[in-house]
Amino acid sequence: MRIGSRTIWLCSDCNRAAETRADAREEEFDYACDVLDWHFAGVPRSKLVITIRQFPGHMRADVQAAVDHLFGKAVRLLGLNEEQRYETLSISRLLRDGRYAVAIAPLQYSDVEVGEKDPVKCLDNGLWLCEQDDLRYAVLLCAHREYSREPGIRIEIAMPSGAIGTALVQQCFSELEQAVQSARTYRGKILSLDSDSDYRGRSRGITVHRLPPVARDEVILPEKTLRLLDRNVLNFVGSRDQLRRLGQSTRKGILLYGPPGTGKTHTIRYLATHLPGHTTLIITAEQIGLLGAYMNLARLLQPSMVVIEDVDLIARDRDDMGPCEESMLNKLLNEMDGLKEDADILFVLTTNRPEDLEGALAGRPGRIDQAIEVPLPDEAGRGKLVRLYGKGLPLDDAIVAEAARRSEGTSCAFIKELTRRLAQASLARDGGKSVASVDIDEALDDMLFSGGRLNARLLGGAQQMAAG
Repeated sequence: MRIGSRTIWLCSDCNRAAETRADAREEEFDYACDVLDWHFAGVPRSKLVITIRQFPGHMRADVQAAVDHLFGKAVRLLGLNEEQRYETLSISRLLRDGRYAVAIAPLQYSDVEVGEKDPVKCLDNGLWLCEQDDLRYAVLLCAHREYSREPGIRIEIAMPSGAIGTALVQQCFSELEQAVQSARTYRGKILSLDSDSDYRGRSRGITVHRLPPVARDEVILPEKTLRLLDRNVLNFVGSRDQLRRLGQSTRKGILLYGPPGTGKTHTIRYLATHLPGHTTLIITAEQIGLLGAYMNLARLLQPSMVVIEDVDLIARDRDDMGPCEESMLNKLLNEMDGLKEDADILFVLTTNRPEDLEGALAGRPGRIDQAIEVPLPDEAGRGKLVRLYGKGLPLDDAIVAEAARRSEGTSCAFIKELTRRLAQASLARDGGKSVASVDIDEALDDMLFSGGRLNARLLGGAQQMAAG
């Protein structure tokens, strides 16, 4: 046999073995046990060592990227038939033959959304047959399923026993762990956990929210409130390194409180789009059971901001709680207490009813460092909101002033709906060429009076109606 300019002599047995192995690379196998026996020919099963790692299911895209990089030059890559939907595959299971043999199947990919233009294609399962320096090994990727828990990602590597194989396995898992720790796919984005598929059938273990940037002049709050936000969030984050050098804690808890519809969620969007390099995790009250997974992500993706909306739904007076609610509250308190002093994690909690907050959350120092009221807009603020939400309408200064004056005691959400109704009335009256006082009359009558007190409360105008 000639390799380049060199002649290599092989004995007849080695030559036949080499030819057999080369031919088998193209052979079609029906069952995993057969392909593994071929791959590990000459190695007794008792001499194989299997090493296992499990990663969170929501890190699937990063694990896939690392696996592609590590094992992209494998001898073969095969898909597996998961006959039992809720069974976790293993290499030991793949070695079984007869009626229990696992069949080879086409490779199956799921599209995983990561907030980019295109989704990431991730294998549902795969068996890589690899070879390095004449050392053959096999890699299995599959879902690890446990009842009532998010499916994880299971990676197994089967390798002949020995120091060389042990070192190679450690190197492979080290690179996999580094890829997951870097979490490039999700770092710096606005995220929430969601195990369902979206309407296009794509997996959304993590949902990435694409929120338009919110400029400071689009946050219609009293200047005093804005300065308080800047000092306690944006300026605080900017000075973390200096604080750390002075031995001060870099974790922080903020409570945003105020009536419904005053702009607490809008304020969070402003913060999320003005915190450089931060990952924002948004947790609704009904998702508090996933707090452990969220906090693992928050630690992994530091610096991060953890937002818990409507925290009063779980942090009420203990006398009004059931055992499930109390368990969820204790989880939250333990997570806030358990953060290291140098953790770059910012908690932002929101509530419409600060008076209902459980004393363990509101009264104990070190959990909430600053409460910031998000109040109903004053007249100047309502005028700015009318211009902001009605920027496509032909509004003159007199109409803006009248709308602001007559909507006293209403919320930001009310003003947003008011401008939409002004647009409707204007279109009906003269095709949208102007906005007149009569349009304001019609809109306010529908919103505050004709629908009764319930309608006014639903739209955020309850205080205005009460004053009237």
